[in-house]
Amino acid sequence: METISFSDAFKYPFKTPKRLLYALWLIIPILGWFALFGYIVRLVNEFVEGRYEGLIKLDFMEDLKLGFITFLKSLPFYIAYVAIVFAATFVSETLGNLVNLLLGFFVVPILVVNFFRKQTLESFFEFQLLDIVRNNLGDYVMAVLKQYALVIIFAILSIVLVGIPAIFFTNSIFIANFYGRLVEQKRTLA
Repeated sequence: METISFSDAFKYPFKTPKRLLYALWLIIPILGWFALFGYIVRLVNEFVEGRYEGLIKLDFMEDLKLGFITFLKSLPFYIAYVAIVFAATFVSETLGNLVNLLLGFFVVPILVVNFFRKQTLESFFEFQLLDIVRNNLGDYVMAVLKQYALVIIFAILSIVLVGIPAIFFTNSIFIANFYGRLVEQKRTLA
């Protein structure tokens, strides 16, 4: 699997522009949110597998179920994350901000993709993945920076509304590509 280029990632949500309207599910509290969350989990798995043909079709009931179950399974990790950041902030606000920044940049993105891929509670706590991040630090940092740049561009495009769904649907495209290249391929070769 090859590294996805920035231009391909930018073009990705516009390959099937009608499906950008799926973001309108945000308007419907809870049910729409869970359905959209399940859809994003499936999208991230598409990215891990190296499929970038365009936005996949939303299956409301299946995505709703997947989104709800995934949300419930993710709660222990996010509770632990908030507790760590809160404890660090209790010691010092600067330390809390630093811990939040470091975890948010180096730990959470790869663990979220791993969780979306495996969809087990344990997968959120597979910290050995951080060895892959450490061993490929330059590649990982570039993936995260490209992700931030893409979010900034789509945030600017939010002025004309098209950026809002594009942000949602490409939120983890570079990290998922990194995961697919360095974690998934390593498992299939082993």
